[in-house]
Amino acid sequence: MVSKENSNRVQQTTSRHNQGLKMKKPKIKNITATIKRLWSYMSYNKPLFALVIVLVVISSVLSLLGPYLLGKAVDAVIDGSQTSVLFKFMIILFLVFVGQSIALWFQNSWMITIAQQTVYRIRKDLFKRVLHLPIQYYQTVQSGELMSRLTNDVENVSRTLNSTVIQLTTSVLTLVGTVVFMLWLSPLLTLFTLIIVPIMFVGMNWITKRTSSYFKEQQVQLGDMNGYVEETLSGHTMIKLFNQEKRVIEKYKQKNRALKDASYWAQVYSGFIPKLMNTLNNFSFAIIVGIGGFFAINGDVVTIGVIVTFTTYSRQFTRPLNDLANQYNVILSAVAGAERVFEVMDEPEEKQNEYKANDINQIKGDVDFDSVHFSYNEGMDTVKNVSFSVSAGETIALVGPTGAGKTTIISLLSKFYEVEKGAIFIDGQNLNNITRFSLRAQMGMVLQDSYLFDTTIIENIRYGRLQATDEQVIEAAKAANADSFIRQLPEGYYTVLDSNGSGISQGQRQLISIARAMLADPSILILDEATSSIDTITEMKISQALNTLMKGRTCFIIAHRLNTIQHADKIIVLNDGQVIEQGTHQTLLHQDGFYANLFSTQNRAGNSGD
Repeated sequence: MVSKENSNRVQQTTSRHNQGLKMKKPKIKNITATIKRLWSYMSYNKPLFALVIVLVVISSVLSLLGPYLLGKAVDAVIDGSQTSVLFKFMIILFLVFVGQSIALWFQNSWMITIAQQTVYRIRKDLFKRVLHLPIQYYQTVQSGELMSRLTNDVENVSRTLNSTVIQLTTSVLTLVGTVVFMLWLSPLLTLFTLIIVPIMFVGMNWITKRTSSYFKEQQVQLGDMNGYVEETLSGHTMIKLFNQEKRVIEKYKQKNRALKDASYWAQVYSGFIPKLMNTLNNFSFAIIVGIGGFFAINGDVVTIGVIVTFTTYSRQFTRPLNDLANQYNVILSAVAGAERVFEVMDEPEEKQNEYKANDINQIKGDVDFDSVHFSYNEGMDTVKNVSFSVSAGETIALVGPTGAGKTTIISLLSKFYEVEKGAIFIDGQNLNNITRFSLRAQMGMVLQDSYLFDTTIIENIRYGRLQATDEQVIEAAKAANADSFIRQLPEGYYTVLDSNGSGISQGQRQLISIARAMLADPSILILDEATSSIDTITEMKISQALNTLMKGRTCFIIAHRLNTIQHADKIIVLNDGQVIEQGTHQTLLHQDGFYANLFSTQNRAGNSGD
């Protein structure tokens, strides 16, 4: 439950978070640690990965044999060797290329299998962690930003693993093998070929210093824009109502421009790599042909076949350098995404097995708040010294102005937050000694805006108790006064709801939510302004359903309309996080205090509205 009193704090925190992202150009924090962590996920497929590496070695060796055999064939033709010798070279070359193609096919196929299984495990762990994160985390991170990490960043890792691991290994093996073959054929030509290496090193160092930060910024800006899009789509009705389309479009342009700028410079700098490598490649080719031709004409240092082999090897030498450079940028992009994924996975999750906490099998419903203090921000208490007692089966109403601490008290009772000072007791047990799972299993909530899932009505109600039969679900719907309107829908209970029940009214969604709570059969029931924003007839149906639901349960009602809670056994009046009055409706009216003044004000406003 997200605290309504804390909404301003959430917006300020999110705003500061987003401003911080724009002010500082993000950098990858620890490439080595992130790659090691990715490897820990890949290592589940060690045998298959070992086979892939073997095939990579085989294909790399065969790719090196091809130019060597081609050079030998050229020398054989120049020397006037027999046709059978040339035919023999051609057969061997054919077998080399066929073997290389087979090795490439299997290694790519198996690497895709490894990559997809790796990403599957990452997604599974990430989604599990997201569900176990505490409420506080969701208050400071936009849902669109989180979605970006769940989708875009993970997909970025997936694309990289599918191809880059093989390319990286192939490039290293080809580079090393090429240098060995070149040294064996002609150390002198090899020396001239390696002239390009210092130039390449300086150029690559200049480029990669810039690409690492820009690729990370690109992912951050993408998450920020996705968060804004999600927020805009969710609030499109409010945007139209207040004619804010122009402002929203302008803000989106700013975020889109920030993403464009980050992506532009990431691509520009990474685009320098192939241009640099092509220039160096052509330069190396010219050196080999020029100097090699000179040596071939003026001495027996090299043969024409060796020059042909060297021209091929020079391209095989610069191509893996080019590939390594390109792969470095791809890896940077993937590491940036993986690091953002792992940041979420490293967030401390809500404690599931609290220290010294035990399951509570059945709650009677006695609740005691004993001098409870809590603050969202250090030094700014949201609730202060709150104390009150509730007997099992009683109905308690929490009233007070916005920001008084009503929702925070319910959040503390639900263990969404930890009490800082004081204690909460349920049936005489300290709340800290009761596990969250067993506590929430015996609590039910009906909120002002009840969420419905994209599935059938019967499954939405069954969400309260998954093992319930269809008959039990229908009985709960009848008790909630929802059965009649459900049966009038085209598919009845099997009507599929979408977009949080957009096809039915707010009141009908509320009745389904009440049926869900009835099916759960909770010991403690929480109602958060459950009858607001609906018509009078539907409100009567909901009130009847709620009266049925509340029988025999301890009920907490958060209410702004005081005429709806006059029947409550006790009313807790809050202001500025403190309990200032408590008692029955009549008792509080006789006290002629804060509650009486609030009730009188609402009555006058209601009468003037009539």
